[in-house]
Formats: sequence, structure tokens, C-alpha cells
Amino acid sequence: MISKDIALGLLFLFQTGFGALGNSFLLGLYTITFFIGLRLRSIDLLLSHLTFVNDLVLLSKGITQTIAALGFNNFLDDVGCKLVFYLHRVARGLSLCTTCFLSGFQAITLSPRNSRWAELRARAPRYIILFCFLCWTFHLLTNCYILLYFRGLMGSKNNTDRNDLIYCSSTIDASFNVAVYVLIVFLPDILCVGIMVGTSGYMVFILYRHHQRVQYIHGNNLMLSSSPETRATQTILLLVSMFASFYCLNSILLFYMESQKSTSWLVHMSAFLAACFPACSPFVLIVHDAQVLNTLWLCGIE
Repeated sequence: MISKDIALGLLFLFQTGFGALGNSFLLGLYTITFFIGLRLRSIDLLLSHLTFVNDLVLLSKGITQTIAALGFNNFLDDVGCKLVFYLHRVARGLSLCTTCFLSGFQAITLSPRNSRWAELRARAPRYIILFCFLCWTFHLLTNCYILLYFRGLMGSKNNTDRNDLIYCSSTIDASFNVAVYVLIVFLPDILCVGIMVGTSGYMVFILYRHHQRVQYIHGNNLMLSSSPETRATQTILLLVSMFASFYCLNSILLFYMESQKSTSWLVHMSAFLAACFPACSPFVLIVHDAQVLNTLWLCGIE
């Protein structure tokens, strides 16, 4: 085994463990908060769902990717391969949908009382559970093709016409593969990313306009860097830029891998990019979300 395999394996192990720890911490915090009777925001249900699916994204591929990076390739049979890729694709889509709805929910919450979105403020929390159910149903159904066309390499002798994914392989021909990817992955992804970027830009505009009004009322003594509106804007921009950057890069790689013969380097790079946002997002929320810190303090008192 060469040193670069060990370094790559340790990188995946650190990314998976670090991200799973952060997401599990937040998920446990929301669960404890619910059971001890503290008041939860409506958005906390979305955040807890996001941390759960981010954990699935990390754990569904992180462990197997670590093993593969260390040089052990033929360790999954057909059932294991189908399960790993199916759970990962479902969780990846759920993470995008939840982030999209989270951005939209925040935009509705921040909208002025005289805007046309104000009517949705009271009704939006009622649709959270329904939205999560519809997202699960959609992604569980649309990713069923993985259960048909993905195979494990354990005991396999004939890999002709297979797209090698290091420890698994797909047997879909290129033309059918591209059509499936465009219809059930690429178009929904583009729609969700577009909604997320648009609503986030709308929130940035609202927060900036509100800051200008407050600054006009209080004069120049109000520091731009210390205002709550500015900190909220920076958090939104950070999350959106992180998600959009990692997700778009990974989507480009996946599209190329689905339509062409993939290499081990591309497989590892795609897995790493797919796990970057789930691994980093909980720590962004922990640092920038004051509600999380307040909940920690209250739980400590209880």
C-alpha cells in the first residue's frame, strides 16, 4: 500500500467523522430541546431534518469510501453496493431539497408585513412535515434505477461494459444514463438551486434595506460589522455560497461520470465534494446561529 492511499483514507475518515459528529450534535440538541419542553422555532424542524439527511450523506459513502481509498476494492456484494449508492443518492437529494425549502421558509419569514408573501407566514410552518414527506417519496422513487443497474464487484469476473466505481459498478449504457440523469437528477437540482439562490438573494436585499433604515434612524454610530442584520446576511451568503459551489462542482463531475468511463480519481473527488457541505454546514450553524448557543445554555441550566 502506498502512502497516498493512506493519506486519502485518513482524509475521508476525518471528513466523515468530523461532519457526522457535528450533525449528530445538532440533531441531539434539537431532540433534547424538544423532550425537555423548551420552545422550538418552526425552522428548527427543518434544521433537524437537514442534520439527519446530512448524516446519511456522510455515513452512506464515507465509510466505504475510506475503505476503498485504503486499497480494499472488492468488499461489497450486489446488495451492499445497491444499498450504499441508493441511500447516498436519496440523502444527497434530500439535503438539497431541505436547504432549498429552508431558504424559502426564511425568505417568507423575513418578508415585510405588507408584501404578498406575508400571507404565507402563518401557513408555512404547517407544510413542513408534508414537504419532508413529499421529498422523501420523490427521491425514494426516482432513485430506484440504482437498485436495477448497480452491481458489486465481490466475486465478479466479467466487468465488460461496466462503469467502474472502485468498489461498485453500473451497467447502464451511456445514452440511457444521460437521459436518466437529466430527467430525474439534473433538472430537479437546477430548479432547487435556482430557488435557493433567488430566495437567498431576496433575503440579502431585505436585510440590507432594513440595515439602511436602522442606520438612518440611529445615525452613523451604528457599526456595520456589529449589526445583527449584517451577521445574518453573512451567514446566509456563506451557506448559499458553500452549498452552490460544492453542489455544482459535484454535479458536473457526476454528469461526466454517468456519461463516460469514470476513473478512481474522479470517484474519490466526487465523493469528497459531495461530503464537503454536509461536513461543514453544522459548524456554520453552531457558530452563527444564536439560538443554538442559547439552547446549549438553557440545557445546561436544566
